[in-house]
Amino acid sequence: MIEAALFDLGQVLVKFDNGLFLERMAAFSDLSTAEMRAAVRANDGLLTLFDTGRIPPEEFYERAAAILRLDIGFGDFFAAYNDVFSINNPAVAIARRLRPKHRLVIVSNTDVMRYSYIEGTFPALRIFDDAVLSFRVGRMKPDPEIYREALRRAGTDAGRAVFIDDLPENVAAAEALGIAGIVYESPEILESELARLGLL
Repeated sequence: MIEAALFDLGQVLVKFDNGLFLERMAAFSDLSTAEMRAAVRANDGLLTLFDTGRIPPEEFYERAAAILRLDIGFGDFFAAYNDVFSINNPAVAIARRLRPKHRLVIVSNTDVMRYSYIEGTFPALRIFDDAVLSFRVGRMKPDPEIYREALRRAGTDAGRAVFIDDLPENVAAAEALGIAGIVYESPEILESELARLGLL
């Protein structure tokens, strides 16, 4: 019997579009949006450092501003960086239906600035019992340890949990530990898969 549902955050509980951030930054750089996209891809290790809590927001801002050749202050940079999210109400409504009988835990690769923004902007997510966040635990999906930490927080074992994520590789990593997995494609498919597992 499944006791806990572990939910990814980005593109499951909240939708986001990082392209919006780069489009806004074009006004503060001599690089085009396409050039900035290429620069982000070439320096993806910086985001990993930030998402695992190994560098503070101030260092991330300074290094990102240098890479993207930005003339923008810290506050305005993060205002634009964070304002790329919208709540996925149908998915949250499904999670709310699980709440009476199941522990709910968010499992997310994210940074302190974005999570603080999401936490303050979308009160509907307060239905979750806990959150296992890469910047706090120093590990990112699909590292097995982040799933193990989520199981510890949920107070259950792998055979009594389900994990929902939009990325198949993250779901596969959870399944390798014995956790039931669902690749999020739409609220309708999620509802159907949870019903198949006996949760709805």
